[in-house]
Amino acid sequence: MFDSIAFAMALPQTGAASAGGADMLMQFLPLILMFVIFWFLLIRPQQKRAKEHKRMLSELKRGDHILTSSGLVGRIVEINGEEAMIECGDAKLRVTRGSIGALMESGKTEKTSEKSSGKKSDKTSRKALAKDSGKEFDKNADADKDIDVQTDKDRDTEAKKQA
Repeated sequence: MFDSIAFAMALPQTGAASAGGADMLMQFLPLILMFVIFWFLLIRPQQKRAKEHKRMLSELKRGDHILTSSGLVGRIVEINGEEAMIECGDAKLRVTRGSIGALMESGKTEKTSEKSSGKKSDKTSRKALAKDSGKEFDKNADADKDIDVQTDKDRDTEAKKQA
């Protein structure tokens, strides 16, 4: 019947034109739909976040409480171009503007710095943290971890008092 297998594999010639525009659109419709979904769920929100972050970085000023992308919390002491000097406890660090992740509310920063500073003992700050988080304070865990952490500044002050 067929002289070659190639003729058997060919599409039948029924006089119909090649695939029309509607058929092509139906083939690409799932791809177009996926792109639209990705646009609204991923790309657009990321662009908004990037724009807000850029605006926040341009509005930074001296005295703002910030959170760096590495997790350090501090207060801006000075800003020079693309660098900012921040104060974290007793240390002053120089960071780039791009490494500043978020601007923090001053009330939250003061509360956390008060808890982590040497003003309160380690025992009372852990009790306050446990109370704030809604968990019961475990006295046995406190007995195991009852260690006072001192900074170099505290040690220097105690050495001066003893001398």
